[in-house]
Amino acid sequence: MGKVSLVIPSRERDLGGFVVKRVLPFAAHRMVGPFIFFDHLGPAEFSPGTGMRVRPHPHIHLSTVTYLFEGKMRHRDSLGFDQLIEPGAVNWMTAGHGIVHSETTPDDVRISGGRLHGIQCWVALPAECEESAPSFVHHESSSLPDFAMDGVRLKLLLGTAFGRQSPVAVNSDLFYLDIQMPRGTELLLPGDGRECAVYLVSGSVEAAGVVLEPYSLAVAQVGEDLPITALQASRLMVLGGNPIGKRFIYWNFVSSTEANIQAAKDDWSRGPGAAGSRFSKIPGDDLEFTPLPEERHMSA
Repeated sequence: MGKVSLVIPSRERDLGGFVVKRVLPFAAHRMVGPFIFFDHLGPAEFSPGTGMRVRPHPHIHLSTVTYLFEGKMRHRDSLGFDQLIEPGAVNWMTAGHGIVHSETTPDDVRISGGRLHGIQCWVALPAECEESAPSFVHHESSSLPDFAMDGVRLKLLLGTAFGRQSPVAVNSDLFYLDIQMPRGTELLLPGDGRECAVYLVSGSVEAAGVVLEPYSLAVAQVGEDLPITALQASRLMVLGGNPIGKRFIYWNFVSSTEANIQAAKDDWSRGPGAAGSRFSKIPGDDLEFTPLPEERHMSA
């Protein structure tokens, strides 16, 4: 029963003193459903006086979801939202036509030091939603479905799964779960026709006979149930959904057409707040920004 069609290892990326483990996009498998980007943040330990600083940068035609296991992060964006992200909550930012945001270690953590550990994903928007107005919504941990099945703890962050629905308003048919499995427990992921993948955060699990190493993503055969057995106490993220078609990626831009990406590049090359640009400055965080990088383009 069930089959793993591909196992994707993570690749470390240094974001300037902060290492992430990147899984998607991968050369042989760019997307899982509408999920086009998957970064495992940390775990990182910041000493007093240090922290993370991701300067203002733009996005188009995608939604970002930030989910923390440990630590805190401050989100600010060009819509004026200033939100503290804490473990278990979901930040759902939809770029639509265009948005600018920054991510930093809060001042209190920067002073005292602390840990940061979590996952950030990008979900590509359906073509008909790409030019929608940007938006931001924060969902506290207590608002998200949290339930148990045969000793396994499941938390539904996005979409629909196991007969439940997340309160986060999404734009396509998808699912995203945080799952904690005590040693010896089993879980059957139903093959409901949607693409599905399992990312192992910690521990050890067997997926359809394949033993997964931490920080790897197992892509399931579409349409087949996928049995998971916990060989140790384990934490995993399960993600997927229906495909939405080919996407192009350039830096922080995702779109169904290269022309849209080029237009966004032209806008950002003039900097946030330039006359006629779709990209506004972030209130209170407008003294610097991340410039357009050198050409690096790939399709998904």
